[in-house]
Amino acid sequence: MSAKPAGQRLLLFVLLWFVGACLRLTVLAVPPLVPLLHADLHLSETGIGWLSSLPPMLFAVAAVPGALLIARFGMVPALLVGLLVNAVGSAARGAVGDAAFLYASTIAMGAGVAIVQTAMPPLVRSWFPQRIGFATSVYTNGLLVGEVIPVGLTIPLVLPLLHGSWRLDFVVWSVPVLATTLLFAMCAPRGAAATARIIPNRRWWPDWRDPLIWRLGLILGSINAIYFATNAFLPDYITAAGRPDLVSSALTALNFGQLPASFLMLPLAERLVTRPWAYVVTGALSFFCVAAIMLTKGLWIVFWAGMLGFVGTPTLIMVLALPSILSTPDDVHRSTAGMFTISYSCAMALSVFVGWLWDFTQLPIVAFSPIALCGLVIVALSSTVKRADRRPLLLQ
Repeated sequence: MSAKPAGQRLLLFVLLWFVGACLRLTVLAVPPLVPLLHADLHLSETGIGWLSSLPPMLFAVAAVPGALLIARFGMVPALLVGLLVNAVGSAARGAVGDAAFLYASTIAMGAGVAIVQTAMPPLVRSWFPQRIGFATSVYTNGLLVGEVIPVGLTIPLVLPLLHGSWRLDFVVWSVPVLATTLLFAMCAPRGAAATARIIPNRRWWPDWRDPLIWRLGLILGSINAIYFATNAFLPDYITAAGRPDLVSSALTALNFGQLPASFLMLPLAERLVTRPWAYVVTGALSFFCVAAIMLTKGLWIVFWAGMLGFVGTPTLIMVLALPSILSTPDDVHRSTAGMFTISYSCAMALSVFVGWLWDFTQLPIVAFSPIALCGLVIVALSSTVKRADRRPLLLQ
C-alpha cells in the first residue's frame, strides 16, 4: 500500500478504525445494564455469566466458519455480512423482554462480530503488508474506543434519554454498526476489494497441529478472559462491597484505561510484537492489578480497574498482529480463526466458571481469583513468542 496515494491510505485507515469500533460497541452495551437485567429478567450470577460468555463463545465457534466465508467470497464481502448480522442481532436483543430471546439474539450478534474480527488480520495483511503492526494498532484503537463509549455513556446519558429502557438501549448501539456497514460498502476501494480474495486452494480449516497457534491462542485467551470476566462481574463485585455508586466509574476506568496504551502502541507495536519480555511484563502487571482490585476498597478499585485496562492492551495488540506477520497471505484467515477459536473458548469457560464459583461460595473475592491467575498464564507462555523471531517475517 506504500505506492498508493496518501488520501487513499488515510481512507483505508479510517475504514479499519470504524470497523474496529463495531467489534465491541454492541458487546459492551451489556455491562452497564446488568442491574436492570437482574431486576427485570431475574437473572442470577450464573445467568449473567452465561450472558457475558455468549459473545466470546460465538467468537470461538464462528471464527472457523468466518474463515470459510472469507475463502469462498473474499474478505470484504465476508466483513460486510458480519457487520450486518452484528447490527441486526444487537437490535433484536431488545425486541422481547425474555431471557431466552436475549440469549438467542446475543448469539446472532456474537456470530456477526466473530466473522468481522476474523476478517480483520487478513484485511490488514492485504491492505498494509508493510505496516501490519501499525494498521493492527489502528483498528485495535477503534475497538477500544468502541468499548469505552457504551460503558461510559449508557448510565449517565443514554438510559436517561430512553427513560431507563434497556431494550431501546440495545437498539441505539446497533445504529453505528449499521452506519459503518453502509460506509464500508460505499468507500472500500474496488482494487482493495479485488485483492482481498483468497483464491489459491481456498484453504480455510486451521492447522490444529501447529503448537504455536495453540500457545498464542492461550495467551490471547488469557487476556480476553481477564477483560470479559472483569467487565461482567465487576459491577456486582462493587455492589457487594457496598459501593454501587462506583459501578459506572469503575467500568469506564477499566475500558478507558486501554486508550492511552493503544495510542502508545501505535509507534511501538512493530518492535514489541515478537519480544517475549513484553508479554512477561504485561502479564505480571495484569495479575497484580486484579489482585489489587480484590484487596482494596472504594476509589482504589476504580484506580486499579483503570490500570488493568492499561496494562492488558499491549498484549492484545501484539497477539492480534502475529497471524498477519507469520502467515502467508492465503493462510492469515485460517491461522486467525484457529487462534480466535482457542482464545475465546478460554474466555467463555472462565466467565461461566467465575459465575458458578460466585454462586457456590458466595465469596466475591474467591470468584475473582481465577481472573488474576490468567495474568500468570501469559507470563508462563510468553517465551514461546521467541519462535516468531526464527520465522521469516513478511514485513521484511
